[in-house]
Amino acid sequence: MTTTEHATAAGSGASATETFRSKARGEGHVDHARVAAVATDALTALHDVIRKHDLTYDEYDALKAWVIRVGEDGEWPLFLDVFVEHVVEEVNSAHRRGATGTIEGPYYVPGAPESTGETTLAMRPDEAGTPFLFQGTVSDLDGNPLADACVDIWHADDAGYYSQFAPGIPEWNLRGRVHTASDGTYRIHTVRPAPYQIPNDGATGALIDAAGWHSWRPAHIHVKVSAPGKELITSQLYFDGGQYVDDDIAQAVKPELMLYPEPATSGEGEQVTYDFALDPA
Repeated sequence: MTTTEHATAAGSGASATETFRSKARGEGHVDHARVAAVATDALTALHDVIRKHDLTYDEYDALKAWVIRVGEDGEWPLFLDVFVEHVVEEVNSAHRRGATGTIEGPYYVPGAPESTGETTLAMRPDEAGTPFLFQGTVSDLDGNPLADACVDIWHADDAGYYSQFAPGIPEWNLRGRVHTASDGTYRIHTVRPAPYQIPNDGATGALIDAAGWHSWRPAHIHVKVSAPGKELITSQLYFDGGQYVDDDIAQAVKPELMLYPEPATSGEGEQVTYDFALDPA
């Protein structure tokens, strides 16, 4: 199995931008007082940074050119999801008592194929990677299992690419919506994902390079878990001891989100059990 063409920042950015535009989130009534308060504080903070570092006009012009390039590359969703979303998620999840969440990231696509109970994610016949069984139970905060809860799962392949955001990969590869069985359990057969590098040939990569940072994210599995009457939880699950877990460029790793794989009881690959307790809506 190969990805016949390399994913580019422009291609990935365009896909992420189009996906974001299809969302309804953020539309509707605008609270002008909150817009004014947030915008004023943001601009004041930026003014303070300019004064603190004695920004030159050359640096200011470079900033303007970079901002324009972010838009031209379609990378605002990528940039904001990498550098800003983790704080937005932290603020919005502070009330939760159940499962721990983290950022969604730019690569979610709604409408993945659905199944119930035990399933194997769509993948190529020669899909590379270690076979991986991801299983567990979805419950309420009292531990009562939730039948027909939905585990919406997606992740990168063994080369670090996402379907619909890199060429040469089938549309729904390693994506699915799995509904729990009557006892609240799910069993999802897939392959272990690889770490991946934020596309670095665009504006976001230019900033990362200029700052001397690395552009890697640790291997992770994305999930959105939901059930009627419960709050949707969006999360990413990481592998204990995995590369970049301690210095994730997106700062999205939390101790509660760590997976501890063991050899699969089937004798093939690995398996892990991870349970989700959902807060009431």
